[in-house]
Amino acid sequence: MILSISVLALVTLQRGLELVLARRNTRRLLAQGAVERAPGHYPLIVLLHAAWLAGLWILGWNREVHLWWLGLFIVLQAGRIWVLSSLGERWTTRIIVLPGAPLVRRGPYRFISHPNYLVVAGEILVLPLAFGLVVFGLVFSVLNAIVLSIRIRAEQAALTGEPVAAASSRN
Repeated sequence: MILSISVLALVTLQRGLELVLARRNTRRLLAQGAVERAPGHYPLIVLLHAAWLAGLWILGWNREVHLWWLGLFIVLQAGRIWVLSSLGERWTTRIIVLPGAPLVRRGPYRFISHPNYLVVAGEILVLPLAFGLVVFGLVFSVLNAIVLSIRIRAEQAALTGEPVAAASSRN
């Protein structure tokens, strides 16, 4: 039980610190002339992640932690750090576009377009599995996939300068 509470507390602290960093970066980017694109789906992302974390606290605080899955979650954290450090001051939880700034092409962005979403998808499945919450992990993975299908289309449109409405009507 001590390990499960410790893991949940660390993940909660990490997410809170990331929100502080994201807000700081967002303010800085907007002050430099950046523009937020497609903010309409952002509350869905916040709701999904808040419900996921709250659900883990409710269902997992007193459960045994499976160390193999916890180890995989820690590996995913290395991926998260790689993404955040590659984007630097341009990392935020919103879609913020700085006109004229080139796309980031370092770190994992050399290999794939949206590495952060791969890390997040892994985390949403793997951490519940570390607590033996298989159904919980699968349900939130499906919900995350739905939200990411909206998010990635909107982000791609924003990064390429395409109107967001055109991106979301494409199937």
